[in-house]
Amino acid sequence: MNPTLQHTIAKEVSFSGVGLHTGCRSTIRFKPAAPDSGLTFVRTDLAGAPSVRVAPENAREDVGPLRRTILRVGEAEVHTVEHILGTLSGLGIDNALMEIDALEVPEPADGSARAFLDVLREAGLVEQDLPRRFLEVEVPVSFEDGPIKVVALPHDGFQVSFTIQFDNPLVGTQHINLEINPETFASEIASARTFALYEDVEKLRAAGMIQGGTLSNAVVVKGDTILNEDGLRFADEFVRHKVLDLMGDLTLLGRPLRGHVLSVRSGHSANVRFVKKLHQAMNGSEYFDALLDRVHYDIGAISRIMPHRYPLLLVDRILYLEERKRVVGLKNVTINEPFFVGHFPGHPIMPAVLIVEAMAQCGGVLLLNTVDDPDNKLVYFMGIDNAKFRRPVLPGDQLIMDLELVRLKTRICRMNARGYVRGQLVAEAELSSTIVDR
Repeated sequence: MNPTLQHTIAKEVSFSGVGLHTGCRSTIRFKPAAPDSGLTFVRTDLAGAPSVRVAPENAREDVGPLRRTILRVGEAEVHTVEHILGTLSGLGIDNALMEIDALEVPEPADGSARAFLDVLREAGLVEQDLPRRFLEVEVPVSFEDGPIKVVALPHDGFQVSFTIQFDNPLVGTQHINLEINPETFASEIASARTFALYEDVEKLRAAGMIQGGTLSNAVVVKGDTILNEDGLRFADEFVRHKVLDLMGDLTLLGRPLRGHVLSVRSGHSANVRFVKKLHQAMNGSEYFDALLDRVHYDIGAISRIMPHRYPLLLVDRILYLEERKRVVGLKNVTINEPFFVGHFPGHPIMPAVLIVEAMAQCGGVLLLNTVDDPDNKLVYFMGIDNAKFRRPVLPGDQLIMDLELVRLKTRICRMNARGYVRGQLVAEAELSSTIVDR
């Protein structure tokens, strides 16, 4: 399995069981999905079979007392999605359609993700012809709520560190640090079960929760005793299960994360709020401001790579470049730009077509880094799709251009381009280009 390519499942499979909180039976059917389609639930029991996409904006934040992760689009909700999303993430499955015939995802009979792991392995994985679109943590992003802390740090991979602290003497304080990949997920995380303290069980039932909970699908702790006959699967099974929950909640980002996430005492409510903050931060002004301190290529290096010259060289700096994946560039927009003379007198606005040209040039730097002899190549613009311009770019603005390579075959490529000013999205487009000989 190539970890740099997107994956879906090879065939349809299904899983049936009882919801942990509602106690209602349900069946979830997993189906293959196209590249870049992501993970989507479909409520087949509701009129019109509404879709609920796994995305930060669709995650409910008011889940603290409910002890589960909930997705909602309009009136359609899907409850307790964390274990199946954690399994999909752990296996490296990027695209899948999940048809479900009830409100809540069925809980595996033992309270872990092992049954989900087995059914998805039965389906098999298929490589797709597009690269995975990672969310790269470039600067630290943190969330804090009293004793609860979650931090994302730059890391070349996906690593989780988790600490739990309970007054219960058996659970106590536990810590784990683990590099996550399909192998470590299967061996170290998937079998860790849901747990609860005995004194909380009746309170939760009275509140209408864990109606499907039993000693078969959860570890129950009373004082310094495990009530389950088979005991614990790991000495630190409790914190391992919290890693599963966190992985599921991080999957709400909609794209695989490349970074190191450290959590102290977080649950679903804090995890969801952190995910929303992380998603916003990675598209916000503070995040791009931190990148401004970096210079991957200055104007001299750009001039050696690109054939453009004044007044049509529209990239001043390359702040970040990951070969064959992503580039972030900067254009300082000054009142001295020649196009401001006529666009418009007394009301200068950067022409939208030149915003696209600047983004395309930034992408050209990325493309020319994929060939062996860039001095003898040119990048030709081939097409613009789905272009949107959300606010004007004015003199004094710094235009940050973030481009992601989504397809590269022979010399034809496709990129998703976004332009930001002070962290606000000002323009976006899908750009097509080709590399030709000079």
